[in-house]
Amino acid sequence: MAQVNLGSIKFKWKGTYAGGTAYTIDDVVSYNGSSYICIQASTGNLPTDTAYFEQMSSAGTNGTDGTDVGTTLTTQGDILYRDGSGLQRLPKGTAGQVLQMNSGATAPEYGTVSSDFVKIASNSVTAGSSSGFNFEGFIDNSTYSSYYLKARNIVTSGHNTSVRLLTGTNTEYSTAHYRNVGDGRYDGGYDYMNETSANAWRFSAGWYANSGDNNKGAMLDLWFTADAGRTAEFNSLYGTLYYDNESSYAVFNSSGSIPSNQTWTGLKFFANGGTISNCKVELYGIK
Repeated sequence: MAQVNLGSIKFKWKGTYAGGTAYTIDDVVSYNGSSYICIQASTGNLPTDTAYFEQMSSAGTNGTDGTDVGTTLTTQGDILYRDGSGLQRLPKGTAGQVLQMNSGATAPEYGTVSSDFVKIASNSVTAGSSSGFNFEGFIDNSTYSSYYLKARNIVTSGHNTSVRLLTGTNTEYSTAHYRNVGDGRYDGGYDYMNETSANAWRFSAGWYANSGDNNKGAMLDLWFTADAGRTAEFNSLYGTLYYDNESSYAVFNSSGSIPSNQTWTGLKFFANGGTISNCKVELYGIK
């Protein structure tokens, strides 16, 4: 009865091929990412020599669809994505861009975020005092339909803050055509209604700080239109803290207009009859 050596019928893993090693039948080696089995004993014959080796497995490429990722991604910041034919490279975008889908919703792309609420400018007073801020040349009615001014932490040396429109660089429209109607309630327990015609829109918005108490302040939200060659209109909500204590305050709604056709170009935000010692003002355009 014939005897069979069971140890001779299994594969023998020899690791990476070495030219100086003697290989015998059933030795298995790796070479350039593929695996080969020795079919004839030899020394110094490459695994690709089919007289001595047969290939057991072939090295794949880097990428699930046969694309070499190492050559597809060439630059720092590249992104790999798949289109209808395989893996593709998306080069990095520029500063401030965001990753979004293209118009056909078939692939990613970089683009600039488009907003209908755009910050145009800002200014502030955190120390010292200021008579006010001019926001020049922002009225662009081909781009924006209206505007929003946000003022917060207002501290003034007088009761009122005011807004005056501009008709040119540093040119204030100061004619007494500003109509203003306000209603609200003081903490004293009574309602308040006021109608004025002045040379600016005036708001009782500010901490009336005789002693410069800059840790307190009021807020003003002003929505307005200023179409070129037409009248201007506004609506606002504002709250007021008076004097150097916390015992008197008021909250108002206010609306107004200028029944005068002008080419409006900007606005001035200022303290009526005094200065501003603390305030942050932000201006937005609404498309």
